[in-house]
Amino acid sequence: MADTVHDYIYLDHNATTPIAREVAEAMAPYIAERFGNPSSNHSLGREAREGVEKAREEVASLIGARPDNIIFTSGGTESNNMVLKGVVDFRSPEQTHIITCAVEHPAILNPCIYLMELGVNVSIVAVDRYGRVEPDEIKKAIRPDTKLISIMLANNETGTLQPVGEICSIAREHGVPVHTDAAQAVGKIEVNVDELGIDFLSIAGHKLYGPKGIGALYVRDPKAIRPLIHGASQEKGLRPGTENVILSVGLGAACKLCSLRLRADMAAMAEYRNRLQGLLFSNLDGLVLNGHPEQRLPNTLNVSVPGVEGVRVLAGVPRVMASTGAACHGDGVKVSHVLSAMGVPEEIAIGALRLTVGRSNTIEQIEEAAELLVERIKELRNA
Repeated sequence: MADTVHDYIYLDHNATTPIAREVAEAMAPYIAERFGNPSSNHSLGREAREGVEKAREEVASLIGARPDNIIFTSGGTESNNMVLKGVVDFRSPEQTHIITCAVEHPAILNPCIYLMELGVNVSIVAVDRYGRVEPDEIKKAIRPDTKLISIMLANNETGTLQPVGEICSIAREHGVPVHTDAAQAVGKIEVNVDELGIDFLSIAGHKLYGPKGIGALYVRDPKAIRPLIHGASQEKGLRPGTENVILSVGLGAACKLCSLRLRADMAAMAEYRNRLQGLLFSNLDGLVLNGHPEQRLPNTLNVSVPGVEGVRVLAGVPRVMASTGAACHGDGVKVSHVLSAMGVPEEIAIGALRLTVGRSNTIEQIEEAAELLVERIKELRNA
């Protein structure tokens, strides 16, 4: 899969992805030559507008949506905030109830906490040991004043997939709209808004080989939410302000590329992830898999080394770039809220490694990474 040879092995594709060559090439003309304001009526403005609208079509095509339902944003975080805050009538916030779950990204949980401080009622549903929410628990949480259910499509740490389609079916029976943070899912698995029955869906460009600072929000009914900011009429008035043409074109190109190679990428990612998992588990005793063994992203492996801190593992193998399930602070180690919500004991959670493969990898890199990690873990265990 890799196009370029590096002196490192990048296994942190859930954190961010490199911009694809095709994406950079698509953006280049809009940096200096096609610099017009999309709202201008002259030729430069029309060129810019055409670039934005073509990108909108490319984003929509990837998720089976209509271009009119795509709103460009600055990324997944803004998209999430637009929905969570957009369903609230701030003149009477106490009349709004929102349902989410305990393993959501901070871009969902922190806005929810903010809304709770303002008087909004928020139910945070628990998950099972695999990090999956039970649809019946969502059903139990629905109230007459429930205005939104927000459940991520795929977890960024464990890769666990949530039963969003089932949740949408339940929500439809109660007339409640559903939002999903699909930042980690889009570009890694097939996503279709109509098959899911979803009302809102968030996308982040840098998670699918596009540029940082750009995202999109799928909105089935633009009248269903209020804008966060107010200005002119761009993006149906939901996200006013002059469009970022360069980054929008980049996101569109990234989505087009994903559409062309999604199935091949899925197969390659699964092969690499499974190879890495097999090598680690066959050479090390006592490893623990975090997340669902089957219902997860094809590229994600979250594994714990009990009794050994994940940060110490990675510190000893700088050639392997990955993430951990705990962060070091002055007063000790803070365990991931995702693993805590799953009931993973602290002594296991501190040893978590998030290893996420992608297009930049080769099978040779995967095997070398496994060898380096095994050697380092054995060294720490012996010490």
